[in-house]
Amino acid sequence: MDSAYQGSRTVARKLAVIGAGLMGSGIAQVSAQAGWDVVLRDVTDEALTRGTDGIKASYDKFVAKGKLEAKDAEAALGRITTTTDLDACADADVVVEAVFEKLEVKHEIFRTLDKLVREDAVLASNTSAIPITKIAAVTERPERVVGTHFFSPVPMMQLCELVRGYKTSDETLARAREFAESVGKTCIVVNRDVAGFVTTRLICALVVEAAKLYESGVASAEDIDLACKLGFGHAMGPLATADLTGVDILLHATSNIYTESQDEKFAAPELMRRMVDAGDIGRKSGQGFYEH
Repeated sequence: MDSAYQGSRTVARKLAVIGAGLMGSGIAQVSAQAGWDVVLRDVTDEALTRGTDGIKASYDKFVAKGKLEAKDAEAALGRITTTTDLDACADADVVVEAVFEKLEVKHEIFRTLDKLVREDAVLASNTSAIPITKIAAVTERPERVVGTHFFSPVPMMQLCELVRGYKTSDETLARAREFAESVGKTCIVVNRDVAGFVTTRLICALVVEAAKLYESGVASAEDIDLACKLGFGHAMGPLATADLTGVDILLHATSNIYTESQDEKFAAPELMRRMVDAGDIGRKSGQGFYEH
């Protein structure tokens, strides 16, 4: 298969995904289903097994609901290979990093990828809050680094937020859009690389204010969420969203934005910090703003 980029209408077909967690495995899943050959990399075999088990279970659900043919699910699984070796990403056309939201971790990966992957490869980060320019700064090719912020769960959520770093080239942005659209996503473009981009800034501001209202006893979590659902047409209220995403993850994102912007609306209330300290981080722990 010819993976050379030959212009704005050609979509390369080999993808490497770094990180087999919920986001990384979801990106691998939709990409393989769309016909991409996918290398899914994580640091342990256990993490890779969890990721591929989740992909298979998701495909099985789509098959059971009649949204995917069994033969197509089997073919998609066959397009995914797993590895703990970062060298396996060397010949990828597009690399998407989807690891923990910590700049030092991302820097380590991008430094290695910079020396490893093809000169014309697109280096993308699935970060939801860290400026792309900061991630790209450790590479010798910042013009080829771009943000591709997918949404969870990736197989269900249509949006992909494309983020232009300070030096991201037009070609790189165009290729990132082609990739995202080829796996069924609709894109918005963030032209200025502010921390939190568009979507994370909006949800963090809403969650912080909702948590403050709840913390001060203005209204119950249920009523705050109901107000957003019925008053604003939101599919899910902000506190339920925090539980689904993870209170810890949203606290981390909000803290990153506050550190960058010094904007008080992103200063998380003490309640969120204590919840994280206590391990009440939402659905994955069984307790957050709600009991699960």
